[in-house]
Amino acid sequence: MPRSFSTTAVPPGVVTGRDYRTLLAACQHGRYALPAVNVTNTNTVNAVLEAAARNHSDVIIQISHGGARFFGGNGLQDSHRARILGAVSMARHVHLTAKEYGIAVIVHTDHANRPLIPWLNALIEFSEVNYAQTGRPLFSSHMLDLSAEPLDHNLDEADAMLRRLTPLGMGLEIELGITGGEEDGIGTELGEDHTANPSFYTQPVEVLTAWERLSPLGIVTIAASFGNVHGVYKPGNVTLRPEILKSSQELVSSQCGGDPNPLPLVFHGGSGSDPAIIHEALSYGVIKVNLDTDIQFAFARGVGAYVQQHETAFQHQLCPKTGRPLKKQYDPRTWLRAGEQHCIERLNEAFTILGSRGKSVASPRP
Repeated sequence: MPRSFSTTAVPPGVVTGRDYRTLLAACQHGRYALPAVNVTNTNTVNAVLEAAARNHSDVIIQISHGGARFFGGNGLQDSHRARILGAVSMARHVHLTAKEYGIAVIVHTDHANRPLIPWLNALIEFSEVNYAQTGRPLFSSHMLDLSAEPLDHNLDEADAMLRRLTPLGMGLEIELGITGGEEDGIGTELGEDHTANPSFYTQPVEVLTAWERLSPLGIVTIAASFGNVHGVYKPGNVTLRPEILKSSQELVSSQCGGDPNPLPLVFHGGSGSDPAIIHEALSYGVIKVNLDTDIQFAFARGVGAYVQQHETAFQHQLCPKTGRPLKKQYDPRTWLRAGEQHCIERLNEAFTILGSRGKSVASPRP
């Protein structure tokens, strides 16, 4: 008997265009979010894909300009070129392997402020070439972060970029209000006045203004800040106010009509956040939660634990006591795999908390 397929099913692998819209809509209607995991090399990419497949969840793989620089090779003297090549290399790796894991994957770039617009433009050029050759872009979406600039400047640049992305079937994420902390040189370390700084708390009217201007142009997601910070800080340093998201949804719904939660919202700085706050944010339409610091720490813990357990192998090629070779213990594949496995354990938790476990929309079409 032939298997029945959901009308919302998409092919496994990287999603763009209509399939990208389908995945975002499934998250909105299902009231769950996808983890958006920052990667730095093929090990972290593969760990994310493996974890997503184990949990039968779709996922977002994203890379920052610093991650792309590392992916492209720190030995390359031209850092701008390295950032471009690293991001393209990551995207191609995901395109090549993701479909084998049987889940849908969004390939995305993280924070890009004004100095990094040339990086985004170069990546869009690669997608334009790929689209001309294959009918698909390299990336599903990009993020333009001009949150530190006046709103009209932010939206002018977003408008122009979205008009370029839409014909390729790509989306754009923008940020309104500043995410605290520092990530790859964007932003600053959290100060004592964080909770008193209004820039860290987006005004709902700003969200309405952005949505009214940009949503008719294509696929747009909004990272509306409600006190979010990058990294992990001690309790009391961060005050999250997810009710800002609720108010933004209510305002947009009342002015533009549609569902109670018409906005596809993004939660930056998900590492270290209280699950209760995450669940509240999900109820207000958050469909993407960024994870970077926690995944870095998980990888480091995995590698660190392995090195401690096999300390001799990282000091000697031959065991001083027995004379036996220790190659199998210091082989990079063993300790890198230990890092991957710890990432997978942390992501198992994320898929459960975000409610995406078991909800992949990917299924081979008949």
